[in-house]
Amino acid sequence: MEWLQAHFDQYMWPALVVLYYILIVFAVGKILLENKNPLKTHSYLLLLVLVPILGLVIYMFFGQDYRRNKFYSRKMAIDDTIVENLVNTQLDLAYQHELIKDPKVLEKVNVIRLLLGSDRAFLTRNNRVTMLINGEEKFKHMLQDLKGAENHIHLEYYIFEEDEIGCQVAEVLMQKAREGVQVRFVYDDVGSKVSRGLMQRLKEAGVMAFSIMPVYFPKLSKANYRDHRKIVVIDGKVGYVGGINIADRYVNKAGRKYWRDTHLKMEGNAVHALQIAFLLNWFYASNESVEFKKELFPQPKLLGKQCVQIAGSGPDSDWASIMQAFFMAITSAQKRVWITTPYFIPNDPVLTAIKTASLSGIDVQIIFPYKPDSRMVHYASMSYMKEVLESGVKVHLYTKGFIHAKTLLVDDVLSSVGTANMDFRSFDQNYEINAMIYDSGFAEELAGQFMKDMEHCVPLQLNRWQQRPIRKRLLESSARLLAPIL
Repeated sequence: MEWLQAHFDQYMWPALVVLYYILIVFAVGKILLENKNPLKTHSYLLLLVLVPILGLVIYMFFGQDYRRNKFYSRKMAIDDTIVENLVNTQLDLAYQHELIKDPKVLEKVNVIRLLLGSDRAFLTRNNRVTMLINGEEKFKHMLQDLKGAENHIHLEYYIFEEDEIGCQVAEVLMQKAREGVQVRFVYDDVGSKVSRGLMQRLKEAGVMAFSIMPVYFPKLSKANYRDHRKIVVIDGKVGYVGGINIADRYVNKAGRKYWRDTHLKMEGNAVHALQIAFLLNWFYASNESVEFKKELFPQPKLLGKQCVQIAGSGPDSDWASIMQAFFMAITSAQKRVWITTPYFIPNDPVLTAIKTASLSGIDVQIIFPYKPDSRMVHYASMSYMKEVLESGVKVHLYTKGFIHAKTLLVDDVLSSVGTANMDFRSFDQNYEINAMIYDSGFAEELAGQFMKDMEHCVPLQLNRWQQRPIRKRLLESSARLLAPIL
């Protein structure tokens, strides 16, 4: 034993030290070559120097740029030629101002162009979009549509819990699979709680179910890139997207904390875009390349005149498309910017856009929770309030319960409803998906709901805010340092 210890001290420790310094040099070189924001670069370099070993581990978990080193190639999952030709055609028409006929929608053509160029999010017409308020409305409509499925059901969820509503959905999926309907189900391995028993029952019934990016050390992996999307596609005709996961907490019953959320039911060509978004992640999770048959993309009947773009972003994309769309939409505002979000931790571009819009006379208002579901995230959100309030933004704290809706309304025509929060994680890390709706009627409906939510809010006043105790200020400033990984 002494001989072994002596040889370990003589040879192994020096070898480990040399290996560690080689890894440090490699990490430093990688950080420099990525040409990140200088502040981030300095932060990671200081971390490596000041916190030996642990600093390297933290960088390996949180510092990797997965947008540049994508998890998979889109070219392996869809026919790029078809999509590329459609996008290029729409871009040409957009620059010639022949894509948009509605003068109000034309005011937002730069947002449309941006999403065409960065996310290949083609503009769809002939859509009917129904806004669903809270889980009660969403699950009533969704369960009915699931039971009526004839060809296929596609689901992708961040949270799927094996509780009352989760079991109801699971039973419908199994029944439809037994009837011969193709059921594909993707769930996030960190956000969802699906037992082995239920998973076995699903697969025995014929449901094809896979977790995306499975984890083996959940406590370490929670901060990694996750699939935060909520997508349902039924027969290629009906689609659902928004903030409501599949769990009992989203259904308001006596004795439960009130949960305020917004979801969409979509019919028409926009469902095809949701279908493509689902199939991309399905390919990655299951390694099954699904042939693009007409059954997946049926021609819809005449439904409505609403124009919709489905914007997706995540580790598989080259650009932070949703964040860029928010930035472009806010900077294009002429009248108002109304935001509802459960978490407000914006990056510098979006924060600057919000403050600049308010300072230029635009009506900028934000609703987010009075009582948080995460204290650390709430403290970080509150650290932005001083500069936001000083720029003239009106901030409203929702008191009826927890508001989880993720909506953006710009002027009288552009609305966004989806899964992306107004925070770093949604902008830069998670798989997210939002519907960008260009329609004055829907914008009026969303504005009406915003006003209803304001009835359950208290205003955040700058003078009172400045009087909060030093303890809270320190907690908020400390939490803000962790903003990129909250």
